[in-house]
Amino acid sequence: MKRLAICLSLLASMVSAQDVADAPGAKLRLLDKLTGKVTDLDLSNGQSQSVGRLTVQLDGCRYYPDSPAAEAFAHLTILDALIPDPVFNGWMTASSPALSALDNARYDVWVLRCDVPDVVLPDVEDPPEDTPGEGQEPETTDGDNG
Repeated sequence: MKRLAICLSLLASMVSAQDVADAPGAKLRLLDKLTGKVTDLDLSNGQSQSVGRLTVQLDGCRYYPDSPAAEAFAHLTILDALIPDPVFNGWMTASSPALSALDNARYDVWVLRCDVPDVVLPDVEDPPEDTPGEGQEPETTDGDNG
């Protein structure tokens, strides 16, 4: 826990040393570890979206104006339908998601990037498609021509 406090204070000093800009929204990724399903969330500031038991709200996203693709800092409030208090309320960093992460046995949430106006950012790789074998039998042909 002491190491986390030191890392957070270092991160805070680095962020305060550089100018940051507010973005109107962010792209987040959510993983349901039970089903293996990956969901991308495109949220505007103040907007929330529910996936499974979680409701993820984007409170704000910040980035470095001189290199908008390099880093994103998103403030998130994450609620679990089974728990009355937020399971996460704080800043997540795109380049170091484990630094300040959601601690949940079933779900992972991380920041991919801020939505930066008037800047074309590289596309984020789409989540993998569902593959046969996750509760489904793949289609097969019999080989019998009849």
